[in-house]
Amino acid sequence: MSLQQSAFIILTLISFGFFGFTIFRLAKIFRLTKKEFRFDKIGERTVTTLLVAFGQSKMMKRPLAGILHAFVWWGFLVITIGSVEMMMDGITGNKKSLSFLGPFYSFVTASSDIFALLIIISCIIFLCRRYFTKPKRFIAPEMKPSSRTDATFILSLILILMVTLIGMNTAYVTSDSNDYSGSFPVSFYFTPALSSLGPEQITTLEKTNWWIHITIIYFFLNFLPYSKHFHVIASVPNVFFTRLEPYAKLNTMESVTHEVKLMLNPSEQSADTPPPQRFGVKDIEDVTWKTMLDAYTCTECGRCTAVCPANITGKLLSPRKLFIDLRRRAKDKAPGIIKSGSNFSDGKSLIGSDYITEEELWACTTCMACIEECPVDIDHVPFIVDMRRNLVMEESKVPSGLAVMFSNIENNGAPWAFSREDRFNWASEIYYGNK
Repeated sequence: MSLQQSAFIILTLISFGFFGFTIFRLAKIFRLTKKEFRFDKIGERTVTTLLVAFGQSKMMKRPLAGILHAFVWWGFLVITIGSVEMMMDGITGNKKSLSFLGPFYSFVTASSDIFALLIIISCIIFLCRRYFTKPKRFIAPEMKPSSRTDATFILSLILILMVTLIGMNTAYVTSDSNDYSGSFPVSFYFTPALSSLGPEQITTLEKTNWWIHITIIYFFLNFLPYSKHFHVIASVPNVFFTRLEPYAKLNTMESVTHEVKLMLNPSEQSADTPPPQRFGVKDIEDVTWKTMLDAYTCTECGRCTAVCPANITGKLLSPRKLFIDLRRRAKDKAPGIIKSGSNFSDGKSLIGSDYITEEELWACTTCMACIEECPVDIDHVPFIVDMRRNLVMEESKVPSGLAVMFSNIENNGAPWAFSREDRFNWASEIYYGNK
């Protein structure tokens, strides 16, 4: 075994070991959340995933950004095959381990080469948008400087990845110009630039690009879970487990349904039925695993906030901020719960001045525009409604207008301030007035 093979195997073990450790820590956070069954209708879920996640159908609502993002996403899917081949080459010491695939291999390598160029162009345009045109949805109180730095860093990494890929392929084609495996239409175009270099220099250039490329891939893999770009990994499962019901359907609360059934039929009371622990969502341990996955899938693109009527009219609500806050709250509280148990408290909660305020929650009109717009099928409104339920049912905190409505429902059986006997007086006046 060569020194390079040994070094690569060690690098691979360290990279995947650290990634496994990170996923193990995330799994601990998800174990704190509530269970929710999302394994029904596998066929429909598969079709939705192919259209939304792989087909980028919802991204195309904004054609320019959608097409550019699709180039990056589809390119990564194809280039991943090349990355696997590089790992195989590094471990075995061979070169082009997948070349035995013949015509399919030529198709994959040609696609990777073309997509590498498209991704370079896309990343340059994305960087120009961030620093020159500055779309309004990128500027908001919840968008901290770290978010912009994160995006710039990730785009720069992707840019370097694609440049080194083309550089590696160009050197490979130049060094084996008469007998190389695969097809490299873009890299072949750049081979004249290396015509003045000797064989050793070209080999050194190929190896240098190879090592830079694979090292960045390993770094990228381990950086993603700590970045808002974790959606690269989380978006596919998040779309697969999305709600398949109509957007406007709000789930009922099982604990409340159970209590109502007991009121109607007290004989069904069972000593084995535990009392409800909490109504709605107050903190991270009250959300479902899917809601937590939504938080880690959110890439802070701001499409949800851009179409939110409450936000557009100047209210505090920003659907994007809710999941930024949930992710931040999980980071703050989860280590304490994992270490000290479920009774751990830091004196804060998800709802409150430190994270999501009541004013934000009550500004939502439940129009579902945010869900319709989200390119990775995040469920904003059910999350908002669950936090409202906690405010109403446990804290008795409601806006004054709603308090009046609740009082009317309790006293009159309807939201209006009229008794049952007087409810149809308006119709009687119309009827008798026409006689």
